[in-house]
Amino acid sequence: MSTAHTFHIPVMGTCFTIDSPIRVARYGISSVISLVDDNLIEDVRKFYAEHYGETFTPIEKFDDDWRARRITEYLNLVNRIVAKQVEDLKKSAFEKGTEITKYFEFLPETSPLKELYKEMLAATDLSEKTSLQNELRTRIIPGRIDVNIMTKLDRPNVDRAGNPLPEEFSDALAALRGFAQSTVISAIELSAGFNRRLYTYIEEFNDFYADAAGIFKKEIILKVSDYRSAITQGKFLAKKGLWVSEFRVESGLNCGGHAFAGSGNLMGPVLEEFKQKRQELIDQLTSIYHEGLKLKDKVIPSIAPSFRLTAQGGIGTTHEDTFLRRYYGAVSTGWGSPFLLVPEAVQIDKDTIDKLAAAGENDIYLSDVSPLNVAFNNLKNSMSELKKCQLITDGIPGSPCLLGHLANNTEFTQNPVCTASRTYQKLKLEALKAMGLPKEEYDKQFAKVTAKACICAQLGDGFYKNADLTKKIGTFPAVCPGPNIAYFNKPVSLKDMIDHIYGRTNIMMVPTRPHMFIKELRLNLDQFAKLCAEKKTEASGKKDATLDEFRQNLVEGIAYYQNLVQTLSEETAAARSKFLSDLEACNKRLATI
Repeated sequence: MSTAHTFHIPVMGTCFTIDSPIRVARYGISSVISLVDDNLIEDVRKFYAEHYGETFTPIEKFDDDWRARRITEYLNLVNRIVAKQVEDLKKSAFEKGTEITKYFEFLPETSPLKELYKEMLAATDLSEKTSLQNELRTRIIPGRIDVNIMTKLDRPNVDRAGNPLPEEFSDALAALRGFAQSTVISAIELSAGFNRRLYTYIEEFNDFYADAAGIFKKEIILKVSDYRSAITQGKFLAKKGLWVSEFRVESGLNCGGHAFAGSGNLMGPVLEEFKQKRQELIDQLTSIYHEGLKLKDKVIPSIAPSFRLTAQGGIGTTHEDTFLRRYYGAVSTGWGSPFLLVPEAVQIDKDTIDKLAAAGENDIYLSDVSPLNVAFNNLKNSMSELKKCQLITDGIPGSPCLLGHLANNTEFTQNPVCTASRTYQKLKLEALKAMGLPKEEYDKQFAKVTAKACICAQLGDGFYKNADLTKKIGTFPAVCPGPNIAYFNKPVSLKDMIDHIYGRTNIMMVPTRPHMFIKELRLNLDQFAKLCAEKKTEASGKKDATLDEFRQNLVEGIAYYQNLVQTLSEETAAARSKFLSDLEACNKRLATI
């Protein structure tokens, strides 16, 4: 699956990239749609069907296979819209401001297609210019319409009468089926861990198997934060005759959404391991893959399989972007949080975008709001946070549970409820009061309980809040930016963001911003210090092997960066010097923890 650009827009929240392909795919830009919220997907499908004059037939909850069908129908609609957009773009004239001109002007300067475009512009002979224009039209390709399943979100579902449905109707499996049965030729990104049931279910769909020429209709992307996870999951899939077409390395902490700290695994060393062991990984997986295909009596492709390596999490400058691609061989880089300031590219309401533009380093923090009990990047003054605090002040903490995707607690109820729900928090706080805890301990537990927020619904509220979209009463948008958003301080156009990525302009005027590797290291030091402090409060006093591993990874990571700095040839001498001094400061801090 070839692409026109060297960057992509990663999945963000449930709504931020829900319609990004409709916004940017015609320019050759790939993006990723979240498949978490099928209610939101159905509402977005209704909006765009009506906008483009298509008949909309609703798929109601509890209709036969409703979740998968909603996803399939939406992806098919997006596919049709993008195809029509590209068809119209190809027909437009090569004139200033037209869609086809935007397509080629957006391309990186290193693109052979951009060179051909410049050749066309310079041509003086009319026949030659026309011939070049015709060739350019034939070589236009849209960005991919990729999708994401967060594998931890795999709630079982019930029918209208409350009876449990078979396991293939669980959230994750139904979402996979919805993608597999769609017309899009793209990839599914699996993130947030290993779900054996989900991975096994992929076997059921032929589009995930390559043809004799090694071509897939549907590809598999694994989002990972370390090499060990990649090889473990890759082998599991290969045994089933399924090939991982891309390993998408994401920083565990210097990213948006849920943050998975791991054990101090730093992005640079992780990418280095992929770089050094690339062929070893291919060889190991290929032998297992071919055996898996033989067992299934599937065709073995005539070409040797390979995989793409991509990277994302905290990238903010063209120098960082270029280095990741040059040194580690990443074929694409994911620019997530900065695109939250590009309303042309993502679905975001004005109030939220204004707050993100004004946010500094202290406004973005790792919170405990997620009912998954995984750290979650959060904006302190988002409407979701302000509403949550107001409900606590009013004495009615917790949210109505509108979707139930994170309902997994049965501490007080027979049926699972979400720990962010009013139902759970009311029962939990009553139980705490009955325990007669000292005030200090009760206040601590109260804060822990009421920290949870309704992210599965409120991450989609930006869609409903936008003035030109379907209205919904009581919208309190949540947002989950990575720490990198603190260094971008104004909304920008799609053109300006692309020009920033490719070094044609600079929209980030924050000279104190650390290099992405340094920022991630600092975040890991913060996490390590927090874990050490928590350990000290435990009565056991036993040595913790996990903390030893965390420290060792940080020590080795710092040593790795000390050797790497001279290869940062994209940076100035002053920037490399600052990198070293920042690294030494991190080293000194580690020694004090």
